[in-house]
Amino acid sequence: MRITILVQKGEDNVKTSIPGHLPKRLTITMWDFSWYTMTMPGEPYHDMEARFQEAVELGYNTIRICAMPYLLFTEEGPRPGKLAFGNLGQVGVRTRWYNCKGGAELDGVAHLLELFRLADKYNCFIILSSWEYQQSPSFLKTRELFDELLAIAPEKRFMAIARSMSRLITTVKEAGYGQRIAYAELHNELEFGRMTQVALDAGIPDGNAPKTIAYMKPYVEEALAYLQKGHPDILITGCYTLNQSYPKEHVAENEQVAHFHLYLNGVLQELADAVALHRVDQAFPNPAAAALLRDDAPPFSEYTLPEGEEWRLHGNPVGLKLLYLHDWCDPVKWDLFLYDRYGAHRVAMREKIDQRLEEAAEWAERKGLPMVIGEGYVGYTPWQTYFEEGPVGKDIAEYAIKKGMALGFWGMILCSNCAPHHLFWQDKAWQQKWNRFILES
Repeated sequence: MRITILVQKGEDNVKTSIPGHLPKRLTITMWDFSWYTMTMPGEPYHDMEARFQEAVELGYNTIRICAMPYLLFTEEGPRPGKLAFGNLGQVGVRTRWYNCKGGAELDGVAHLLELFRLADKYNCFIILSSWEYQQSPSFLKTRELFDELLAIAPEKRFMAIARSMSRLITTVKEAGYGQRIAYAELHNELEFGRMTQVALDAGIPDGNAPKTIAYMKPYVEEALAYLQKGHPDILITGCYTLNQSYPKEHVAENEQVAHFHLYLNGVLQELADAVALHRVDQAFPNPAAAALLRDDAPPFSEYTLPEGEEWRLHGNPVGLKLLYLHDWCDPVKWDLFLYDRYGAHRVAMREKIDQRLEEAAEWAERKGLPMVIGEGYVGYTPWQTYFEEGPVGKDIAEYAIKKGMALGFWGMILCSNCAPHHLFWQDKAWQQKWNRFILES
């Protein structure tokens, strides 16, 4: 049995079939790369089965991960040996996703197959992705695989990830868990990170998402076509954000899921501007940034990676200034800044939800694609802050969820912070309520 989305386009019917064993609605929790970087005793994924039990109790049926395809597989098969993980020393200790202990050694393929075994046991589904040209190599104990990734010519990186992903999917199928794959993304947020080097080399400015997405289109399409040929039974797609407005015709034509992320920023952008986060002509921290810091914050000049490990942040989209702010801000001061200024941004942030979701939905409908929001909504906040977990952040998320369901989306995330390695995971009643809302829509 397959669920078919049928859309009228002129006189042609455009069809995308969703395998019938997949849920009619996806309720998504994002375990990103943390499911393998935070596995030490006391860390969230040391007991992965307990996390599955919690996810099901909270109403989730889908887990989105960095499947680490390149770290685990070449085109020929699994890489030998274990993966060893480290950390960033004093950097990232109170920053979401970066606050891992390090020290784990994993049989990566066995860890992946254990994830799928548990998904099968708890009737969950897995969205496969990759963060390998973004953050995930930063947490390896040594840099060999990081250097190997960078050594691949920019125009060949898309196919390199596709070949490894194809081998990963084959391995999952051979283990008997192929039907647990909801779909596979080529790579997380294609317009951010080191996948964009091919566009930078062509003279497209860093941060110009519309032109970057358009330039990368043929490379993405080639990689998706390769995966689709090898795995016609699996939905294969790209992954883009809706942070900037751009014609959706820039997106790969052969996507099989319209998978997007929506971060609003809004009031967070005012904070970033106030602390001159992206200014190179001002000393950091400036007075506005200093006003957000804890009393025991070290000087920024002393906030460094361990000697010889500068590679861990090479090309990283977060950057040392933001990591410093996240690690050393006073959470109450940070949240008060956002609450104090949110009123000036409330209408614009809601309008951005309406505009971006309607625009993406209209494109997905014309293409006959199921629509998924895989990340969102306020933006990137420090680990111990509560703005997004509080009444305002929840109100924003609820507005987006209701909008997505009104537009008939196939799947939605409640909030990027609703995962075992974030404090939002403890708010059980809210997650249960809104996952139930999605499932019943």
